[in-house]
Amino acid sequence: MGLFGRKKEETKCCCGNCSAESLRAAEKAKSGGARVKVLGSGCAKCQELEANTVAALRELGMDTQVDHVRDFAQIAAYGVMSTPALVVDGKVVAFGKVLKTEEIVAILQKGEESNAL
Repeated sequence: MGLFGRKKEETKCCCGNCSAESLRAAEKAKSGGARVKVLGSGCAKCQELEANTVAALRELGMDTQVDHVRDFAQIAAYGVMSTPALVVDGKVVAFGKVLKTEEIVAILQKGEESNAL
């Protein structure tokens, strides 16, 4: 009877092709790295969001590095199903659209205010 046996580790991802090990690695990578990340495959919209993010950081005088995450397992670890997406301080702040530079500036300023408290 298999009612009380060990439960197999489930692997759930967006494509069904990820192993448990790759999902664990994605979760670990999610916690480290740059403060600002762009999630996406590298398409034109993803590149535009990255360029707008760099422009917003420059406008604010911040020298923060922007990471571009292209690995779908890492993107799925954030719960994002629609790219491009923007992550600030480990939280997804926008997904599925290209933010304008002014919108990103507002998001980053709001984050700086909450960090100062």
